[in-house]
Amino acid sequence: MSTPPADGPLPATPLRVAAVQSAARPLRTADNARAAAARAADAAHRGARLVVLPELHLSAYDLPGLARGTASGRGTDDVAIRADASRQVTDPRLTPLAAVAVRQGVTVVVGAAVRHPDGRLTNSLLAVHPGGAVTVPYDKQHLWHDEEAALFTPGTRDAALTVDGWRLGLGVCYDMSFPEHARAAALAGAHALLYPAAFAAGTEHRAAVYLRARALENTVHTVFANPVEGPRDRPCAGTSAVYGPDGGTLSRAPAGRDATILADLDPENLARVRGRLRMLAECRASTRPVPG
Repeated sequence: MSTPPADGPLPATPLRVAAVQSAARPLRTADNARAAAARAADAAHRGARLVVLPELHLSAYDLPGLARGTASGRGTDDVAIRADASRQVTDPRLTPLAAVAVRQGVTVVVGAAVRHPDGRLTNSLLAVHPGGAVTVPYDKQHLWHDEEAALFTPGTRDAALTVDGWRLGLGVCYDMSFPEHARAAALAGAHALLYPAAFAAGTEHRAAVYLRARALENTVHTVFANPVEGPRDRPCAGTSAVYGPDGGTLSRAPAGRDATILADLDPENLARVRGRLRMLAECRASTRPVPG
């Protein structure tokens, strides 16, 4: 096994991250993009360099609505974001988000249903970059049971973003339930893992366990952005949070209401923790399955 990137360079400066928990309007992509832009601008004014919003936030996590369209006849292609073959996005509905990213020099990560040129629909993350470009860096790999599997095609590759020297591994909601997913990102050099999500009300305790464990066992930060409200049969209650590389809580949002939390990811703390907890550097187990 090659030398783990835990021995590699760490970021030079802290990174202030914002996790936004807010309600999205079902199938109202343009409205949700405008609201997300306002929340991102507010977070940037408070010093955030990275803003993370929930899973499928641009359409809201309303799978029956996405599947059947609205009463007016709109289907998924009216709310989905179209990407080209290079995973670039040009969609005028995202102009408010791009404008905030350019004006504030901030990176925004937000969940969306994405239609690809080959017809696949994926549960994906968009990255809105400080230069104004919008890309699709990651498609959710682990779909939540039949509800998501009936609508989306799973992603097939890991991905990361780099913001101010911080390498950020990407996942969506159920991905955090798989330790191998987080370990692969950490071994590839991630300093933090971003998990936009839509954990249903009453299940947030599972997310807290997963996120603390993924942070501690990989000595990385974890960022959880979870919405509030949602469909009556599946509401969400927030409790977004940011955890440190020792599994400790850096910031946590209250349950049941809109909130934006901020946390400073500190490279000196990351170095201290990795100097004491050397699981990445001393890992002897392969992440690949043992042949039967």
